[in-house]
Amino acid sequence: MEKVELTILMPCLNEEKTLGKCIEEAKRFIEESEVEAEILIADNKSTDNSVQIAIESGARVVSVEDKGYGNALLGGIRQARGKYIIMGDCDMSYDFYNLDGFLEKLRQGNKLVMGNRFAGGIEKGAMPFSHKYIGVPFLSWFGRVKYKTNIVDFHCGLRGFDREKALEFNMQCGGMEFATEIIGCFVKSGEKITQIPTVLRRDGRGHSSHLNTVRDGIRHLVYMLKN
Repeated sequence: MEKVELTILMPCLNEEKTLGKCIEEAKRFIEESEVEAEILIADNKSTDNSVQIAIESGARVVSVEDKGYGNALLGGIRQARGKYIIMGDCDMSYDFYNLDGFLEKLRQGNKLVMGNRFAGGIEKGAMPFSHKYIGVPFLSWFGRVKYKTNIVDFHCGLRGFDREKALEFNMQCGGMEFATEIIGCFVKSGEKITQIPTVLRRDGRGHSSHLNTVRDGIRHLVYMLKN
């Protein structure tokens, strides 16, 4: 398998409306930064035109049969060719053109680089009131206490990490709680971690989120209580 420095990884489930735009942003970043990189779409059994759009846009696609956010990302991580991975949702919430800060921090030796939406800015309508002021702050606070870390935003979907180190953890969470699992694993490993401001834009898909607020919040909390 041909190695590159960076894999930009996007989990995908029926994202035909926004996927092409996200890939184009990522391609512009790769071209202008002159980094050896690939764009990898971890498709979680999409039934729309997402796969066709990804291929036509120049991305590589891997199919992940087991449903779930964590399963899609784990499948992508295993198939990635990059030394580093920067992962993000392909709903236009995150800017794949401005990844310089993430890549710079990874090159400096940080094994996990977390985005911080509260420092970078949250566009009006980009995050529900209950998430912005209750759910995310509470779960992030609990995570900081549990894992003795200073990470502010446990649920930012844009983050970068060292692929080989991530594979060593043998992570198992198939759902949204994967976002917490990977933080816990890196913190417990004692590796160097940093965080940078990240802008959260409004979801560009025009349909309901894959996130189930109460169910997924409870799954994050239960995972932290057990691990």
